[in-house]
Amino acid sequence: MGSDMTSRTFRGSARDSSAMHRHRRGAQERAVFASTDVRLTLPARPENVAVIRHVLGAFAEALRLPPELVEDMRLAVTEACTNVVRHAYQDGEPGPIDVVIHPDGDRLELIVADRGRGLGPSPDVAGPGLGLPLIAALADSVQLDHSQSRGSRVAMSFRCRPRLGVA
Repeated sequence: MGSDMTSRTFRGSARDSSAMHRHRRGAQERAVFASTDVRLTLPARPENVAVIRHVLGAFAEALRLPPELVEDMRLAVTEACTNVVRHAYQDGEPGPIDVVIHPDGDRLELIVADRGRGLGPSPDVAGPGLGLPLIAALADSVQLDHSQSRGSRVAMSFRCRPRLGVA
């Protein structure tokens, strides 16, 4: 009977420690996600905007961010990437979209950049478009850097609570 009791206790302890190990491993994996930048460089083509949206969504969901925040981020990055596709490169000249997803404490920073002529007026719309004002409404902060010779860079920051990487 003594060995039976020891056996049960051992199995119970193994299950408990296994569950603790899985919990710790999950927290460690989220912490790794939260301390790792995702960097993408893709040709500035309309079909790649969907790829970028998908990668951002998967990364944000892995961090267990609220679905409404994930959708705001997806919409903002779609607007920024669409600006690159439409405005950065002239007459179908090839050029990249550079995207960085950077977790930083309780914030997720998204950077969308091009190496072309940057933002400009759209030939099919009178006046400025709604993309940048929409991004500004969705993000907690937005920084726009523009240079005719080096392209444009839109940096967006979204506050995420609780702190990224912590369950």
